[in-house]
Amino acid sequence: MALVLLYIVVLVLVAIVLFGAASLLFGRGEQLPPLPRGTTATVLPAYGVTGTDVDAVKFTQVLRGYKTSEVDWVLDRLARELEALRGQLAAVNAAGTEAGDEAAKAEDAPGEDPA
Repeated sequence: MALVLLYIVVLVLVAIVLFGAASLLFGRGEQLPPLPRGTTATVLPAYGVTGTDVDAVKFTQVLRGYKTSEVDWVLDRLARELEALRGQLAAVNAAGTEAGDEAAKAEDAPGEDPA
């Protein structure tokens, strides 16, 4: 039993030494300094948001999940983009309906030669 305990103690000590050596040798591994407080790395294009842009969004992790201000900003930005696209779609549909109505009236007019 004492031999097993000795093996475990030696294994833990070797692990601590290896971890310490690797930490000193490689450091924290960060290439850039951390962002200043109040700034974020969360970005989206000004318009024309695509699925790839949404997939690439990264949020800062905090103690209880993600930073809510970043998530709220992204959701607001996507909501504005959706509303703009729906407005454009409604305008195109309205223009198509008006053009279809005018074409139907032109076909119904008797005595006119369309050619």
